Amino acid sequence: RYSREAYMELIHHIRESIPGVSLSSDFIAGFCGETEEDHLQTVSLLREVQYNMGFLFAYSMRQKTRAYHRLKDDVPEEVKLRRLEELITVFREEATKANMASVGCTQLVLVEGHSKRSASDLCGRNDGNLKVIFPDVEMEDVNNSEVRVRAQPGDYVLVKITSTSSQTLKGHVLCRTTLKDSSAYC
Repeated sequence: RYSREAYMELIHHIRESIPGVSLSSDFIAGFCGETEEDHLQTVSLLREVQYNMGFLFAYSMRQKTRAYHRLKDDVPEEVKLRRLEELITVFREEATKANMASVGCTQLVLVEGHSKRSASDLCGRNDGNLKVIFPDVEMEDVNNSEVRVRAQPGDYVLVKITSTSSQTLKGHVLCRTTLKDSSAYC
């Protein structure tokens, strides 16, 4: 058990200790007994923390949970869905603001493969587990500047971030690198 104040103190401590840290959390809209005031407190928390990633769901009973056996699902479905939509909207607004801090920065990205939306782009994840999209082009390899390479799944690349949304960073690739060699650039 902890208070909102203690939680926010922890958030501030984490951000001071690890500049640029990405924060994520799970949120359930319409949990048993949730009041409108409870919901508004969750909205307020989303605005204050500015999570980079979030997993948001409407509550639904699951037979193998304690809540199923001990609590009454007393929030109407239409209220759950309205609250969920409000949480998603606020989350996206705030995550976009939080992710804007990455624009102009160079980030180490682990290549996963081609983007789902474009065969001419690659997709990977940065160390905050945020999705990063960048063009699939030939690039320099830091271990052999004479050779031009294309990134493959499992490679590390340096990407300069040029734009963002609530869930994705976009940028242009600078070079293929290694974990060891990347520290000189990031």
